[in-house]
Order: sequence, then C-alpha cells, then structure tokens
Amino acid sequence: MSKLRVAIIAPPWLHIPPTGYGGIEAVLDGLITGLVNKSVDVELFTVRGTKRYRGVKQHVLYSEEQYKDIHRPMYESLPILAAHMQFALNYIKNDGKFDIIHDHNGFLGPQLLDWATLDPSMPPAVHTLHGPPFSNQVMLNQGLPDNRLFWEQLGQSKRSFIIGISDTLMAPAPENLKPMILPAVYNAVDVNHFIFKKQKNNYFITLARFSPEKAQHVAAELCQKLGYRLRMAGTVAGIATNRRLILELANPLSNYRNTTDFRYYSDKILPLVIRSPRITYVGNIEGRRKLNFIAHAKALLFPIDWEEPFGMAVIEALASGTPVVAMNRGAMPEIIQHGYNGFLANSVEEFEEYMQRVDEINPEDCRQSVIDKFSADIMAQNYIERYQEAIRRSN
Repeated sequence: MSKLRVAIIAPPWLHIPPTGYGGIEAVLDGLITGLVNKSVDVELFTVRGTKRYRGVKQHVLYSEEQYKDIHRPMYESLPILAAHMQFALNYIKNDGKFDIIHDHNGFLGPQLLDWATLDPSMPPAVHTLHGPPFSNQVMLNQGLPDNRLFWEQLGQSKRSFIIGISDTLMAPAPENLKPMILPAVYNAVDVNHFIFKKQKNNYFITLARFSPEKAQHVAAELCQKLGYRLRMAGTVAGIATNRRLILELANPLSNYRNTTDFRYYSDKILPLVIRSPRITYVGNIEGRRKLNFIAHAKALLFPIDWEEPFGMAVIEALASGTPVVAMNRGAMPEIIQHGYNGFLANSVEEFEEYMQRVDEINPEDCRQSVIDKFSADIMAQNYIERYQEAIRRSN
C-alpha cells in the first residue's frame, strides 16, 4: 500500500514553529512531526525560515514571514494570502498525485477549496477551522459583521470538508455546513518540548495577545486586589517588545491608536501596570525564556470574555505542570477538568476564589492531562483518520 501523500497549506504570516506568538504554527509543528513519524508523506506550503522536517518537501512563494502586513487594510493584506493560496493550488493541480489537501488559512482557504475540488483532477480537501467562532447574537450586538453569511455560501463541492478544533466551536455551525463537517480534532503539543516544574515561584501569568476578548484586565485587577505578582506576556496589536510599546504609547499620533487591541492595552492594562509594581508586561517572549516563564508560574490566568475556540496557551501551561484558572466559556470545559488540572469560573467572584486555591492542583496531573488528550501523536492519528474519511466520502 502506498504512503498517504498530504499537501499542508500553512498560513504565510509566520514560519513554523513560531518564535513567539503563533498558535496555528505551533500546532502545525506538532502535526507535521506526528504525521512523519506515522509514515505519512508530507509536503508543506509555507514561508522561508520554516524548520526543515525530516523527509518533508517545502514549497515557498515568500522569502520571509508576512506578519508585518497582516494588520494592514484588506486591500493590502489580502493579496498576500491570495497569492500564497493560488501558488499552492497551482502546484497541487500540476503535480496531480496528492491524496489530500490540508489547509489552515481562514475564510479564503475553504472558499477556494470549495471551488477547486469541483475539478475531479484535484484531490479532496480538509480545512481546519481554527476560529473565529460562528457569529451569534452577542457578537452582532457588539457591532461585528455576521460571518454566517459567508459560511452559508459553501457546499458547492462534495469533496471539501471542515474540521473544527473543538466540539464547542462547531456546535453552532450553519445547517448547510453539517454535511461538510468531520469530527473535531483537538490542537496538541509535544509534551517533551516543555519544561516541567513541580515547585512553583510566587507569580501568576497571562499569555495571549492583548485584546478585549482575552480580558487580561480582569487578571490584573484581581492580582492588584489580592496583592499577587502578575507577569503578562503577549503582543499588543502586533507589537512584540516592551521598548517598542512604550514608544508607541508615548506618541499621540501613533497609527496604532486606530487598532482596538492597542487602545485596550492603553486604556485597561497600562493604568494597572503604572499603578502596581507587582503587575508587569514582559513583551512577546519566546524560546527557552517562554518555557521557563510558564513552568515556574503558580498558574496561568485565562479570564476570557468570548467563546474561545481552543486556547493553545492553556495546554502549553498544563504541559509544564502549571494549572489554569479560566472562565467557563468556549472550549475551556473540553480542556480543563475542574479541580483536577485547573478551575472553571462562572463569574469574576469565582475566578478570584479559584486563584487562591491553585495550590490544590497537582502539577503532575496537569501534565498527564495533556499526555492523555492533547499529545501530538494523538492529534496526528486523528487527522489521518479524518483524511481517510474525506477520501472515502469523496470517492
């Protein structure tokens, strides 16, 4: 029997693995390794700078990461993604010998695949939906556009499928998508990449890009109230260093003031950082520094104010033996076992209570929960089964 041959289309924004922020790219790092270990023939469409994986052929249109342009207006940023996607599909069609396409590019990916797979000379395709969630009334009330109008247009092809990263994410999918949806596959990490520490230092952490839906201000306000140390890591509207952030905050004419995430940090986080020496912003950390940052923390605080599709930072913390206190929203109940590897709070008051109880959680149980459910090996096997199902249904 010939090896399964998969074309993975990664986003063009960051190389794999990412040096700092980059949830999709971190997932792809584990997936590619896991597939190769299971004798799958992988070819990767990515950007230059991506790690060289054993036996994996890379195809590159862009000679560097394109993240610097991701926040530009659509008419400037969209051509980058469109060119990357078209480059990949052109190669796949001309090659003619792939068994399946696995795409990770939001919105444009499933749209193009819905049409491309109408061509019988193209292989079937799966798109991993990493988010954002399907629109709901709460989102519409916040003035966000209704993305369901996009999803309702899909379904022309019977050879293009969608895989969610959690059951929670896919539950409200429009009816027309249901025939295209394969069972969810959880994101994963290689546990061996993470430092495990049973003895923790006396500080809490947040680890996410700063934005209203991540609600880091709740963590900062509670740590200020309780007298706890809080170290906050992540990008601010793409800004990755403390020095650069200070310069932009000091500039009243900064273009970043037009972005929601920058204003969120400026209005909600900065006053708390200025007021309390116990609360610090450490920038977008990476590498060994990030691993130690997570492993030595008392707990990761994850006070989300939206239906989080998954949360890579959560399983990264658990893999390090660091418990998680999270709001009981989105996919958190699929990751956090209340009282075993963390706590799920239904209010700010409960969140405050659970912050004071993190010593009840055994770090070894946190790590074991990732080994049991969110390992790269399990993720790779689940994707192989989805590939085979997509191929079977397409035939």
